[in-house]
Amino acid sequence: MKKLFETRLKHELNNRQSNNLFRKTTISNEKFLNLTTNDYFLLRKNIEILSFANNVAKKFGSGSGASPLLSGYLPCHEELIDTLLNWKNKKYGMLFNTGFMANQALIKHLPGENDLILIDKLSHHSMIQALNRRSVKFKRYRHLDITHLEELLALNQKKFETIFVITESVFSMDGDYPDLKEIIKIKEKYPFILILDEAHGTGVMGIKGAGLAEEAGVQNEVDIIIGTFGKALAGMGAYVITNLSYVIKYLTNFSGEYIYSTFLSPYHAGVALASMDILMNAQDKRKNLKNTSKWLRNQLAKYINVDTSLHTPIIPLIFNDIETVLKLQKSFLKQGIIVGAVRPPTVPNNSSRIRLTLNCELSKKELEPLIKTIKEWSSK
Repeated sequence: MKKLFETRLKHELNNRQSNNLFRKTTISNEKFLNLTTNDYFLLRKNIEILSFANNVAKKFGSGSGASPLLSGYLPCHEELIDTLLNWKNKKYGMLFNTGFMANQALIKHLPGENDLILIDKLSHHSMIQALNRRSVKFKRYRHLDITHLEELLALNQKKFETIFVITESVFSMDGDYPDLKEIIKIKEKYPFILILDEAHGTGVMGIKGAGLAEEAGVQNEVDIIIGTFGKALAGMGAYVITNLSYVIKYLTNFSGEYIYSTFLSPYHAGVALASMDILMNAQDKRKNLKNTSKWLRNQLAKYINVDTSLHTPIIPLIFNDIETVLKLQKSFLKQGIIVGAVRPPTVPNNSSRIRLTLNCELSKKELEPLIKTIKEWSSK
């Protein structure tokens, strides 16, 4: 039995293994251009943020010490929620240790047995996994296809008590985003609860960096916003915010992901607070990031299929086969560039990709070797 078990694991690993080129410690001793991080504003080593977070930790301790319903909920967490609500224009909120936990909590606990979830087909694994582990009914609408979404709403409106519509703002693997204004228009015709995951939109979009909902001018119309402190906000942790007080009360009392975990550390609450303060006033850096993203897309489009209508810092270079992606990854590494090689099941079959993520301080000169490598590859 043990041998069969080991054989199965080896077989599955051979088909799935990450081939991560960047776990070797020798990599850290050389200078590489890292185009894999979601630290869009390079705040992880910001001296002001580190100093502020250290002071919060000195005041409240290295960890929270307990679950939030015991003594783990501290004044720094209260300040973090208040600041977040003000930034995102919501009234009620709660914190989670990770974005994965926040998504699991929402999907596993909010919908009832007579409810339906309509979710974008390319939504994050943390959502899809929660759907597959519950008896809740759900349907996946075609990626960004609002016409298909409306068809499903019309077809199912009278069959269920409540319908939830779930979408990411900026999709993590494609860098594209939904037309929130159009979704809101449909919401007036077919009422539903709209849940928006702003993990990759926060910091990057909107005048104050509050995300796609702010940029689209529909913050008040989005019912529930999920987000993480681990991307542009340079730390860890997550949140659920809303104008519906009963959502927060319900999750506080029924979400095991919240109740049975030692709460977010004071240090990371401090990181999030300091990062938000910077990002609210980072209009110039947001503009630089947007312009660099548009410029690189236009340059790459000369040699490979890239969507030039977008301006987000996530740029996928999509290929049918895995081997091409892995070879390109090694070619970039020889040029001193670290890129992500993403393959199924993280992305759909025949859509393996080099996933590029940019930051606001990149120069065109730094990106020229990347363009050169793609140019040489396309000419073979």
